[in-house]
Amino acid sequence: MSTPPLRIELSPDEDRTLQDLRAAAGISQRTKDRAEALRLSHRGWTPNQIAEYLGWQVATARQAIHRWQQAGLGGLWDRPRSGRPARCTAEILSALEQHLSVEALTVNSRQLAEHLAEVHGISLSRGQLRRMLKKKLSVEAHSTQPPSPSRPGVASPAAS
Repeated sequence: MSTPPLRIELSPDEDRTLQDLRAAAGISQRTKDRAEALRLSHRGWTPNQIAEYLGWQVATARQAIHRWQQAGLGGLWDRPRSGRPARCTAEILSALEQHLSVEALTVNSRQLAEHLAEVHGISLSRGQLRRMLKKKLSVEAHSTQPPSPSRPGVASPAAS
């Protein structure tokens, strides 16, 4: 006796929510891909076909479906990562950006690190500060890019 294929059924509201999630700004690409995997499963695609289409391992496609079955919409998002919390919060980074926009002269990482220590009481190395700013600038540059074209042909599993 074989086991039934791993597949989910979505209500029209759930399908619409997942479709809107795929197009939403500010959502991680992994979360968007999980939403698409669920919609494909709903349309009859197997985990093997989903994995091939999204460039995943089959286990990853199965895990996305299991997470939906266990946690629903909340299962699409990544769990919080372990590790030490960041010392420099988003508010401090925005205050640092404001400081840079007001500053008339060019400022280097040593001066910025000193400013953080004096004004906000945060001690960061110059290298760490540069990495944080580079990461933030990279994220902002990507968020202002026009959306990439959607993937072609999500009509039927036979297309894979």
